[in-house]
Amino acid sequence: MEKETTHKKRILTGMRPTGKLHLGHYVGALENWLALQNEYECFFLIADYQALGDHLGETERIRNSVIDVVLDWMAVGLDHEKSSFVVQSYIPEYAELFMLLSMFVPLSLVDRNPTLKAEIAQQKKSDVSLGFYNYPVSQAADILLSQAHLVPVGEDQLPHIELTREIVRKFNTIYNTKIFQEPKALIGRIPRLVGIDGQAKASKSLNNAIFLSDSPEEIKAKVKKMYTDPTRIRATDPGHVEGNVVFSYLDAFYNDKSDLKALKERYEKGQIKDVEVKQLLAETLCAFIAPIREKRSYYANNMKEVRRALQEGTERARTVAQKTMTQVRDVMGITKY
Repeated sequence: MEKETTHKKRILTGMRPTGKLHLGHYVGALENWLALQNEYECFFLIADYQALGDHLGETERIRNSVIDVVLDWMAVGLDHEKSSFVVQSYIPEYAELFMLLSMFVPLSLVDRNPTLKAEIAQQKKSDVSLGFYNYPVSQAADILLSQAHLVPVGEDQLPHIELTREIVRKFNTIYNTKIFQEPKALIGRIPRLVGIDGQAKASKSLNNAIFLSDSPEEIKAKVKKMYTDPTRIRATDPGHVEGNVVFSYLDAFYNDKSDLKALKERYEKGQIKDVEVKQLLAETLCAFIAPIREKRSYYANNMKEVRRALQEGTERARTVAQKTMTQVRDVMGITKY
């Protein structure tokens, strides 16, 4: 299906398909995307190539997760008629541009990337694959192939955007061209949601997240396990709100800010029990997730619509990709010999 010509600025952002999405994805990305899809031409990328970097032996998981990601996107309200859902591996130009751009990036530049270093450390492997090591350059290819002006990302992804900007400057200087523009990053309302165990980030791999498809029973069980204030022995003891996981989630999802302010004051004075605060959070999250879970169930029972969204979005992105690669080959002089 041909999409109408648009003069809107373009956005490229995406996710690796490694499982169902959770509340951290919502506040760090999806909430932002929902607003942006009405203002920009959005390409939402499912980066299945990049998922192979640390899930090479789990290709069936990646295949299933591609569908899980799309179901979650549609369930929260991303509209495939307004935006394009794109499967990375269906567009060979991504791999081609990635290979060419890797020639422009010094090894030392990748070595200095703090996000990559942190992720390699988290892998706890002595032998990280070259594909995983190179994924920041792969992300740069995703952005530039799509000719994106803006890239909504989490705070931890900012080094990748800066790397992309450096590649653009180098490419444009060497070939005296303006094929690529320097993309800008957009950060969501809440850059990062802590894990339910208090770790710095909610993550599928750390099993410390509440998923957008969780049942009320699962939500309540996870909230019950959440950390509050370890220094608070009795309910009458003054409590600390700062660094308190339960209040971090209430800050993100409880809409009545004046009521929340009063609740915090009571907690700090030792006038409310932890169990009462957790009960409020559980009720808040159950109410938030219920319509998402219902819509997800609808789309799971209407897979033709899901697959059509993937096909049409990928076709639109491929049209842009082919045009970009024609320009790149021409300016690099590798079209004909």
